[in-house]
Amino acid sequence: MEDSISVKKEKRILNISLGGSIAFLAAEVICAWYTGSMAILMDCIYDIVQLVMIGPFLVLVPLLYRPVTEKRPYGYAQVESLFILIKYTALLVIETVLVKESILAIAEGGNEVESGVIGVFELCVSAVCFVMFYIISRLGRETDTPAVQAEKFIWRLDSLSTLGVGLGFMANLLIGRTSLSWICVYVDPAIAILIAVILAKEPVQMIAEAVRNLILFAPEKKIREGIEKIAQEKCAAFGYKITFIDVIKTGRTCWIEVYFELDTDTIDVAVLKALDSELEKALEDAYGDVWLELIPDVEEFRGVNPEKMPERRSDRIAYIDRKKNKGK
Repeated sequence: MEDSISVKKEKRILNISLGGSIAFLAAEVICAWYTGSMAILMDCIYDIVQLVMIGPFLVLVPLLYRPVTEKRPYGYAQVESLFILIKYTALLVIETVLVKESILAIAEGGNEVESGVIGVFELCVSAVCFVMFYIISRLGRETDTPAVQAEKFIWRLDSLSTLGVGLGFMANLLIGRTSLSWICVYVDPAIAILIAVILAKEPVQMIAEAVRNLILFAPEKKIREGIEKIAQEKCAAFGYKITFIDVIKTGRTCWIEVYFELDTDTIDVAVLKALDSELEKALEDAYGDVWLELIPDVEEFRGVNPEKMPERRSDRIAYIDRKKNKGK
């Protein structure tokens, strides 16, 4: 039931963002056609890629809330990472092409545009984008998934970038009345290049994170340390000592395995269930969707050759060959 509510909330936010993006894109296309501005065209192409990707993601969202199965041990979490990888790779390629065109425009003598019209348009768009960012932030307080975070980031970025572009063209309008008026024709392609450089940071970061998630690497150090701190505090309260923590992040889900040491040969199942419930809630409050497993660390009693074990474990566990001990 709770997952169903989460799906509806997330889809509602994405639908609102989709509607705003369509209106925003329509206005940009008209302005880019009317003014011939490369800077607005850069923004326009960026928004087209974002808009094209929202549609398929609305189909993907319900799948992300489905339970894991033997066939899909990580559910559809990695599909989200693959989707993000495709989305931002396409965006980075398009930005690179537009930067090339802007550089060629500068080399060929610049691009003369109506700075006043573009300046007013961009300042108005900036105000609208800020309103959209505020609305999505309010609605996403309880459903702060990677998709919602991405939408908030996009609207915040759009509000700031259009504000900067608007102010830049207003300044260009004033420069046109001075002895430096000759540089005015270069302002539009130069702003287009600047927008591309600023926007390139997010695709590069998201591509790196998506690749890390797809190959099941651990998340960034800050997340690992935060999870370890919460787990140590909760386990200590129940009298368990943690020996090792495995953390993998795929899409919006953190898969956490907590190995703990036993002082006795028996496990109190009721205590273990209580710890599992409290620890899972604490981790979900801090990191959203988590999949938690509590595992008694019994590897020290296995007859295993330590040279064949992963290095991360061999320095923590004293392996015992019980067969050899029996033969002595």
